[in-house]
Amino acid sequence: MHITVAGKQVETGEALKTHVRDGLTVISRKYFDHAVEANVTFSRDAKGHAFLCDINLKAGRNLFLRGEGEGADAHRAFTVAAEHVAKRLRRYRRRMNDHARSMAAEREPEQAEMARQVVLRQEEEIEETPDPAMEEAGDNPAVVAETPAEIHRLTVGEAVMRMDLAHVPVLMFRNRATNGLNVVYRRGDGHIGWIDPKTT
Repeated sequence: MHITVAGKQVETGEALKTHVRDGLTVISRKYFDHAVEANVTFSRDAKGHAFLCDINLKAGRNLFLRGEGEGADAHRAFTVAAEHVAKRLRRYRRRMNDHARSMAAEREPEQAEMARQVVLRQEEEIEETPDPAMEEAGDNPAVVAETPAEIHRLTVGEAVMRMDLAHVPVLMFRNRATNGLNVVYRRGDGHIGWIDPKTT
């Protein structure tokens, strides 16, 4: 398993790296037969009192998980984040086993469509005397990042599961039942929203 450990203004000594490698190796062996790739980043909170740990883990083809943790020291922050990852992996494996049993006869190989994911800079409040350069830019905000993305053919349940595992607020997918593009998202009240544009 390839594991990268990095720190943002946090010292990541050999003892911490060994703790991270051992912890993730145990988790991956428990839930997967093959190696995974993980990026673990440590940082401090805004006040500088607590340590934060962010785990981004690739657990097989097209399966990405994220875990976050906070603690009084880096070891504790990692332990909390790793527990979140393990919990999501347990839930994923249980759902996949249930789903495989119920869909084994009609399951077709998953093929993803390629798409583009763009992150735009947040608009700042414009003063009464706007900058002429901003006027020329019009409605075209600055692009902060642009990355390739995959749109998978999933059931609604699978889409919610992937959104939950990746710890992202929204996921676009092609609905396996209708073949239309759908979106699932986490609402402000914690419930899941589902957008299914109906064609007439």
